[in-house]
Amino acid sequence: MSKQFRPWNPDQSFLFPPSPRDWLPENHLVYFLLDVIPQMNLQPILRPYQAEERGQPPFHPTMLVTLLLYGYATGVFSSRRLMSRCETDAAFRVIVGDDIPDFRTISDFRKRHLAALEGLFVEVLKLCAKAGLVKVGRIALDGSKVKANASRHKAMSYDYMLKEEQRLKKEIKGLLAQAEAADQAEDRTYGRESRGEELPEELARRQTRLKKIREAKAALEAEARAVARAAEAERQQAGKPPSGNDPEQAKPEPKAQYNFTDPESQIMKASNKGWDQCMNAQVVVNEHQIIVAADVTDETNDKQQVQPMIEQTQQNVAGAGVTEQIKEAMADSGFYSEANVEYLEGQEIDPYIATERLKHHEKITTAPRGRCPKGLTAKQRMARKLRTQKGRERYARRKGMVEPVFGQVKHGRGFRQFLLRGRKKMRSEWRLVSLTHNLLKLWRHGQGKGQRN
Repeated sequence: MSKQFRPWNPDQSFLFPPSPRDWLPENHLVYFLLDVIPQMNLQPILRPYQAEERGQPPFHPTMLVTLLLYGYATGVFSSRRLMSRCETDAAFRVIVGDDIPDFRTISDFRKRHLAALEGLFVEVLKLCAKAGLVKVGRIALDGSKVKANASRHKAMSYDYMLKEEQRLKKEIKGLLAQAEAADQAEDRTYGRESRGEELPEELARRQTRLKKIREAKAALEAEARAVARAAEAERQQAGKPPSGNDPEQAKPEPKAQYNFTDPESQIMKASNKGWDQCMNAQVVVNEHQIIVAADVTDETNDKQQVQPMIEQTQQNVAGAGVTEQIKEAMADSGFYSEANVEYLEGQEIDPYIATERLKHHEKITTAPRGRCPKGLTAKQRMARKLRTQKGRERYARRKGMVEPVFGQVKHGRGFRQFLLRGRKKMRSEWRLVSLTHNLLKLWRHGQGKGQRN
């Protein structure tokens, strides 16, 4: 007797039309988003369509917002991959139905409404606040390098630009002389109405390259002057005498880099494996691993990010309707400076910032006792504070708060490279990634709450 199997016929037609709600488990993420996104204020996205009367009816903006947020939440970021998943994946099909948007439609929608999509960050914080997830009594700051949409091989140093500029000028001068000689020879042979095309094309290539190098060189020089002016202004505010150097004569460092694909990105140490063209993605998270502030900077270190990130946190939390004040802030040694400690204390925030990196597996075994000795520098006082039992307990929380967030974003969802170029667009994309991280936290919180009930 042969083994009996369940009936299977892939060509079997449905007797009644299937409902999309029957395709997936009722607690699936896509149904959560379909319920939650209409609760957000989407007017900045919907409003521009009200004045459009011509042309075919567009795809519903709420559908495209849901598609983008579900894609970012599940690690599908590119418009082509989103379109492909709409054709093959049941969850994506629940969102779009049978009318699948073209990848260009998805891409154009994201570009057109990028600022409005970034604005949904606070809308999601409001939803998290209603669930009790936006507690900010204790926060942690951190940064991580994310690869830019540009190759480091498209970068050139200021020193090399100077050499390349001189080489191209010399080559162009030689080619012009050749062209003049060729023109005179052809005039004698063919008459003055005939002309050759090869040398002008060759000249055009070099002249275009020379123009780009000169523009890049001018941008680096302008940046160097701006930095010098800012340094002089800082000296003046601190009551120090002028340095004696004219900021308008400042020159870039010979190794200062300019990337021709995305000039706003920078060469940074991305990992232990080496350097790459990156941006520095910043977050502030609370003990629920909710991202309460997110930004992108071209600074390679984090020392300049404490004040702007705290200010953004306060603004976002207030916008979400939360009145709780920040009481403690933790960060690794990349954020330490005496000015940062003074700023946090001035905001009545108790800082726990490492003053130096510990070696791998190195632990602090001895805790200081008694009163803090007089005469210690600010750095020595902070180092002593972190060696106390309370300091060690507080700082130990940082690792479990903020480091898993980057792990969940970069390794869990696979966001390791920006799709968009330019700091403003990358910041919007990073906040889109961050708000979908918060949506996932909110969804899982609801699932756990339902299971407990």
